[in-house]
Amino acid sequence: MARVRLSVAERRAELLAATVEQIEVRGVAAVRIADVAAALGVSNALVLYHFSTKERLVAAAFTHAAEADLAHLRALLGRRTTALRRLRAAVRWYAPTGQAKGWRLWIEGWSAALREPTLRTVTRDLDQQWKAALAEVIAEGVTAGEFACPDPRTTALRLTALLDGLAVQMTAYEGTLPRSRMLAWVDESLNRELGLAPVEAPTG
Repeated sequence: MARVRLSVAERRAELLAATVEQIEVRGVAAVRIADVAAALGVSNALVLYHFSTKERLVAAAFTHAAEADLAHLRALLGRRTTALRRLRAAVRWYAPTGQAKGWRLWIEGWSAALREPTLRTVTRDLDQQWKAALAEVIAEGVTAGEFACPDPRTTALRLTALLDGLAVQMTAYEGTLPRSRMLAWVDESLNRELGLAPVEAPTG
């Protein structure tokens, strides 16, 4: 049966989704244009027509996947509730669960970014967007009098650094740390950063 003719935007989205899947299976270093083309039953030339190089394809695919996560983060942070409730919801969603596919993709991206300038620029920009979104809500909470925080941007940096480090450990080494304990540590850190009274940590 003949393939349905797609618009340029639809074709690019299809190629990006297939590239994300191939990165999850093979890793950034091993994935090839041919792998993406074969997964969709199209030619290598078609993939190159839209992205010109593997480096640009991988960077665009990483952006495609990460921006979906950013959209979800912004939805959580945009809810009509207190800043503290929004922050707690965001950091709990940030933590890895199940097969942690999103975190596996980020780890792949960080690793490849050490050698690929195009991907390094993309990952840096996306990382800054995460931190800026959290810092904005922290600042809203300060303005509303919910808590005290003299430097929301630095607080967002410390919180995400803690989350990133714990998530890498949990994703790379299964069973390293129960998720409940990870979340308890994050709650403790959030309370310290915002000058809030400590809460009793779960024992699980």
